[in-house]
Amino acid sequence: MKPSTHTPAGVATFTPQKSSYRWVVLLVTWAAYLVSMICRLAWGSIAVSVGSSIGLSLASLGIFVTAFYTGYVLFSVVGGVLTDRFGPRLMLAVSLFGLAAATFAFSFTQSVIFGLCVQAVMGLTAGADYSAAIKLVATWFGTRERGMAIGMFMTATSLAVVIVNVTLPTLVTQFGWRDTYRSLAMVTLAIALVCAAAIKDGDATSAVRPDRASRSAVPGVWLILRDRNFFLLAVAGFGGLWGTVGFASWANALMVKGHHVSLVDAGFVSAIFGVGAIVCKPLIGLLSDWLGGARKPLAIGAFGLFVVMLLIFGQLETLTAFKIAAPILGIGAYIYSPLLIALIAEQGGINVAGSSAGLANAVWQFSGVVAPVCIGVIFQATQSFQVAFLALAAGPLLALGCMMFVREKRAGSPCPAAGVVAAR
Repeated sequence: MKPSTHTPAGVATFTPQKSSYRWVVLLVTWAAYLVSMICRLAWGSIAVSVGSSIGLSLASLGIFVTAFYTGYVLFSVVGGVLTDRFGPRLMLAVSLFGLAAATFAFSFTQSVIFGLCVQAVMGLTAGADYSAAIKLVATWFGTRERGMAIGMFMTATSLAVVIVNVTLPTLVTQFGWRDTYRSLAMVTLAIALVCAAAIKDGDATSAVRPDRASRSAVPGVWLILRDRNFFLLAVAGFGGLWGTVGFASWANALMVKGHHVSLVDAGFVSAIFGVGAIVCKPLIGLLSDWLGGARKPLAIGAFGLFVVMLLIFGQLETLTAFKIAAPILGIGAYIYSPLLIALIAEQGGINVAGSSAGLANAVWQFSGVVAPVCIGVIFQATQSFQVAFLALAAGPLLALGCMMFVREKRAGSPCPAAGVVAAR
């Protein structure tokens, strides 16, 4: 993004992407999103232990994930607008402080009602971290580096899968699920303090004044909502996350209940599910930058791989086969995300980056509200490992169909919300 020729007095004129500090911003926002994702995914590895402790049936385990994502979706849009209004640094720190408190409170769960309420609060507090982090990355990195930077940032999601599945089953076995949640809360609190101390808003080093961005946020959202591409990308993200969240929430339980795999072995399979994506996310972003911002064909390929691998995984029966297929499945399940995020950021421009990211994320993450419950009900009703994975594959298949109709905006195209022209 080039600085405006009418830069207001007192606002620096160098572009954020020229400052080496942008790598500090990327590292801290990555760490913040990593701990947020770990708190979010912890339930998948701890659910069986908590269910036994408070008397939940197998089909009911998914309602805790639904409770979290209900709060998360509700606050994603609000959090995005607040990010544009008050700045991403403040919203990211406040979000993590709240998540740390709620995660600690969940460790005292004695009843289903209390647990559901606290999970909903965890979702509410985590609702602004994504939009705040995306605005920080999009502001500090120009379009020549944005795909790569978002790809590096999004490795937090797949790395969180690895960390959760490698460490949490052992921690729960040795210390119990309550102390495990308390430990997560302490780590989240520490990262929140780092965010508050080390992060600076990119608006301070760009030609976009914070007050101008805040005034344009709400009308910008209305203009984005009327954009055909935004609608297609929102539905595509919903379909992709249906498969990703559904797998992350249910893979362990499906392998344990469907094929009598041990909990530790199932956790290992889910861990290597995320390994391939850790490397591939920044590479796919870098490739899209190298191709001049061509995200659409790469996203179509990613969704196609995801569908095929879910169908194959559902037919497997042995632990060895699961271990071989998991990393390939993980690539398809995660590498579409930096591509969609970059496409969304380029729809609205930096002025409303928080609002557009939050709005899209709310639609995408709604899959987290419905997918865990639907997959749980389907498996409970059919007792079929294969049918459960057919249901998971339906989401990325929908996403693939939507991406076929997306009209990709290239460098120099006007953004529908802010009228910002991206300069490559």
